[in-house]
Amino acid sequence: MYLRRLHGGMPPWTEDPILHQHRFTNTYRAADRVSQFLIAEVIYGEASPQQPQDVVFRILLFKLFNKIETWLALEDAVGEIRWDSFDFEHYGTALDKAATRGPVYSAAYLMPPPRFGESSKRLNHLRLLERIMRDGLPAFVSTTSRLEQVYAHLRSYPSIGRFLAFQFTIDLNYSDVIGANEDEFVVAGPGACDGIRKCFGPAANGIEADVIRYMADTQESHFARLGLEFPGLFGRRLQLIDCQNLFCEVDKYARVAHPAVQGISGRSRIKQKFTPVAKPLSAFFPPRWRLTTMAVAQQWTASQLAIFE
Repeated sequence: MYLRRLHGGMPPWTEDPILHQHRFTNTYRAADRVSQFLIAEVIYGEASPQQPQDVVFRILLFKLFNKIETWLALEDAVGEIRWDSFDFEHYGTALDKAATRGPVYSAAYLMPPPRFGESSKRLNHLRLLERIMRDGLPAFVSTTSRLEQVYAHLRSYPSIGRFLAFQFTIDLNYSDVIGANEDEFVVAGPGACDGIRKCFGPAANGIEADVIRYMADTQESHFARLGLEFPGLFGRRLQLIDCQNLFCEVDKYARVAHPAVQGISGRSRIKQKFTPVAKPLSAFFPPRWRLTTMAVAQQWTASQLAIFE
């Protein structure tokens, strides 16, 4: 579906009614719409500052709300978003104004409220970010090449649990501040644990990270066994974070396709419906991945795309 859209094909991009009607994330996390904005605009935009403290500040500020519209509203109100010009009152006023026009948080996942004495969840998250920055996180992440160390550091802050700490670690690693290998470390979030339970049953309890690594390590052999032609992301194989996300999507898909198969949480429906948008998809990834994205995408022919029926 992604390659069809990227190639300029018109909807529907699939005959599968579940995929057609409901919202799913991309097979590759970095190709998802919000991640694409983070990578192309927040991190590597033409005018984006590249000092480690600014890169870390911008990534975490964006991800605390995980909503493109909130970022654009902040930019419109405060100008260039940089740590050295950060002013809590200015940013807080901008967030309060944005909140009068609609939600400032994405509905993708819940953001637990930290307790820093402010009058709203959004202002408490701003205080949390201020504390993280003043504690020297940019210097820490720029001197380590270990994802697990960054994850453990983030986990030490209030309201940042296992799932968010891992997601933030991967987001920071899209930049050049860390530059670690994504296949170094993985944490299974609640949705992934649900999907793994539906695939493998209770025997997978407690070994979810091992299941994810097995999936990543053996993907080519199983594509071959099942007769599936999967080109990857312009040649990039599925990483641990992608397989973690895919189990989340398997859980969602199974709620409709296999309602009798139970996960851990007991969720039984997909909340968000899919509505196609007219804006073309982007394809910009961390430069160190060295993906020849658009040049390759434009070479796809109708017959090649047909393998993804």
